[in-house]
Amino acid sequence: RVYHTYYQWVCFVLFFQALAFWAPRFIWKMAEGGLTRNLVLGLNSPLLNGESREASIRLLTEYFTANMHLHNGRFFTYAATETLNLLNVVLQMLMLDRFLGNQFSSYGIEVLKFTEWDEAVRFDPMIKIFPRMTKCDFYNFGASGSIERKDALCLLPINVLNEKIFIFLWFWLYLLAVLSALTLLYRALTIFIPTLRVMALNSHCRLSNSRAIKQVLSKGSIGDWFMLDLLAKNMEASNFKELIVRLKEKFETDADAESLDLLKDKLNLLSEKLSFMEKR
Repeated sequence: RVYHTYYQWVCFVLFFQALAFWAPRFIWKMAEGGLTRNLVLGLNSPLLNGESREASIRLLTEYFTANMHLHNGRFFTYAATETLNLLNVVLQMLMLDRFLGNQFSSYGIEVLKFTEWDEAVRFDPMIKIFPRMTKCDFYNFGASGSIERKDALCLLPINVLNEKIFIFLWFWLYLLAVLSALTLLYRALTIFIPTLRVMALNSHCRLSNSRAIKQVLSKGSIGDWFMLDLLAKNMEASNFKELIVRLKEKFETDADAESLDLLKDKLNLLSEKLSFMEKR
């Protein structure tokens, strides 16, 4: 004899599953604070007039120049939410397996095998977990006041819907688990392989020159790459290409100015040494 009671709690389980899936997105939105939307500055439109486009790109260039190496916190927060996504999927699969009497883990496989079984011996696994007709016990007070037990056949039409919901969830959760694991693998590779960051950013904006992208990324950290990658996904391609060109020129100008200052310092130091030697 198998007792089925979990179907009464399906709606609550689905509600808490939805909250759990929403939590990582909420954490990221709170940490990001709308920064990407504010940095786009209307550059997601290809029809922006020349003056507005020039002003927006100049502001973005000044922002990245002044805030280099300050975006690592957002990158690692995003990576943490991606980890939460994978952890959430795995824990939900384990929870559903426990909720359905350790039958969820093989639910989808059994349903796929069901179609291949012989008509004479096959038994629908969906009906096994979510029966549409079952034996029910009713307890009522009899004429003398004592409790009488009556058994009857009960129809459970809600399980026709429940079985479809959970077979969809089985395939969906396994797909999400695989995609989340691949996403974490990609995130780890971008941390340890800088060349992959150049390739990723170039793939999101093929108009930009890969050499210019490499020069810009060499001046920043992984957090700066992450913010540029978000902008590449949200900006019009020609505008992002112009931003990369401006950043490259800005970094080269700053490097030339720094080299010139260093050369001046060396000349001053040499001059002081020569003056000291002449005095001696």
